[in-house]
Amino acid sequence: MQELLQSPQFQRCSRYGNYVALDPNCLFCKIITGDIPATIVFRNENVVAFNDIDPQAPTHVLIIPTLHVENAAELAKISPTLTAELFSAAAQIAQTNALTGYRTVFNTGQEAGQSVFHAHMHLLGGRGLAWPPG
Repeated sequence: MQELLQSPQFQRCSRYGNYVALDPNCLFCKIITGDIPATIVFRNENVVAFNDIDPQAPTHVLIIPTLHVENAAELAKISPTLTAELFSAAAQIAQTNALTGYRTVFNTGQEAGQSVFHAHMHLLGGRGLAWPPG
């Protein structure tokens, strides 16, 4: 968290007893604050995960940082630790859902299919997944 406090993109505001930067116009930030309802399947001080409203697999969860960052590349630059926490959350969610295998995906940029510009990881599982995707 200390590296986030020192980041030039960090704007200080207190929520849940932690420091986070949120965008009041962002759909996912509104889910974090509870202004938009979602089926939350995991939450801690740095990560929120919820079921995708258009699931592409029996388990399709979106895992987001509680810091507003446009995409995974920016998140990794600002906080490798927070980026790793998304993967840790994915493992916990997969275990809770008894997934024997799963896929994690970041879409970075509109051309790659990113439609909400708040970094988010897709966790997909519960069925066989073909390769290559898309």
